[in-house]
Amino acid sequence: MISEVEKIFSEFLEKKDLKLTSQRRTILHQAVKARGHFSAEELLGFSKGADRTISKATVYRTLALLKDSGTLEEHDFGGGKKLYEKAQGRRHHDHFVCIRCGKIIEFENDQIENLQDLEAKKQRFKVVYHSLKLFGFCSSCK
Repeated sequence: MISEVEKIFSEFLEKKDLKLTSQRRTILHQAVKARGHFSAEELLGFSKGADRTISKATVYRTLALLKDSGTLEEHDFGGGKKLYEKAQGRRHHDHFVCIRCGKIIEFENDQIENLQDLEAKKQRFKVVYHSLKLFGFCSSCK
């Protein structure tokens, strides 16, 4: 999985006349190994654990490249904090977000996807990507 994602990211960087440096490779590997959603600060911590020379600025610049390359998805679940998750090798899913405790529940629903596709066709709209987030209270907070 990592070698496939690394190849995609490397090809993306080449098109931008950028190199896959050892620090970018470390950040990429830490992002791909991360479970679930993670913040830039968490990625910085993971990456510094692997290479203490990695700076906050390098993580933020690399995060932007990882997002632009389609390697990571960026989510805004409210509160002004962006979270990231792997985009490669995962099925599309949507999110429930608890507005009290911040819990994020991932779900897949083919009926919702089909309805979105039908509505897009009806409106003659070509969907390139989408993100569905539903905000409310989880079972522990309601």
